[in-house]
Amino acid sequence: MSTPSVTATKKNGEDTALDAALRPQQWDDFIGQERVKKNLRILIDAARQRKEPMEHVLFAGPAGLGKTSMAHLVAREMQSSIRITSGPAIERVGDLASILTNLLPGDILFIDEVHRLNKLIEEVLYPAMESRTLDIVIGKGPSARTIQLELPPFTLIAATTRPGLLSSPLRSRFGSTFRLEFYTPGELERIIARSAAVLGVALARDAAPVLAQSARATPRIANRLLKRCRDYAQVHADGAIARDIVVKTLALLEVDELGLEPMDRALMRVIIEKFNGGPVGVQSLAAAASEEEDAITDIYEPFLMQLGFVERTPRGRIVTEAAYAHLGLAGRRAQTLL
Repeated sequence: MSTPSVTATKKNGEDTALDAALRPQQWDDFIGQERVKKNLRILIDAARQRKEPMEHVLFAGPAGLGKTSMAHLVAREMQSSIRITSGPAIERVGDLASILTNLLPGDILFIDEVHRLNKLIEEVLYPAMESRTLDIVIGKGPSARTIQLELPPFTLIAATTRPGLLSSPLRSRFGSTFRLEFYTPGELERIIARSAAVLGVALARDAAPVLAQSARATPRIANRLLKRCRDYAQVHADGAIARDIVVKTLALLEVDELGLEPMDRALMRVIIEKFNGGPVGVQSLAAAASEEEDAITDIYEPFLMQLGFVERTPRGRIVTEAAYAHLGLAGRRAQTLL
């Protein structure tokens, strides 16, 4: 198996550092999610006045809306260190025990994709969250014994893209649960303008709205598209991102004016061409489109439903008249209704 070159490794490190640089460094830099920010400020101010850790917090919502960025901002406001891990990374009870016993008083533990935690690990997490104790079983069989370790005061901040998969006992142990919403075009324009300033690239005033409209109401996608426009401008122009640069970049990426990508359009066409517009179950749709079920339900379907192009019914997914019109298949829709 080939190993990555030094150049590729360096490039990946630069990209990671760049993504970190685009994260908001203070509350004023975090654009949008005003309701969540107001509630968090109250929690943080109250905890600081009591000189104790903040209650455990759960952030829910689609990927790319700022859950990790909010966790970093909370840690900064609480003047606490943040330890970062994810549900899939904690494979054994010993992994969680190692993380918890290495926390210092006031630390924040951030667990991304918490719904993917093993159920046995969840059971160990309950007393840690509730009474700050860790129960460890030593040995096996008749000689096994349980010891209880005291944990320092800490705050667990968890993030999930699928809150419905969280068990009720785990969900109930969070003091506050916040759902992050999709962003408006105006908010995305401000995010894009800020990111362009951080990247040190000139962005025309009329270019930001085009990018914002194609960003699927998600800051992470907006930043990704902005970086691709920067690359295109650097190679094919003078480095400044004008409106025509954005249009050409989006065309090259096959992203249309509403932010639909090739797979979005492919899914709708599969429903139209192979299932006569629906209804169709997600398993059949995944098989026909050669795509994973989780990718359809987590990545593509939420945005298509938000646009009103796909509807969920008790019998399955159906494509709406608006989708036919967007794909230029209004005539086919009329034939289907006959």
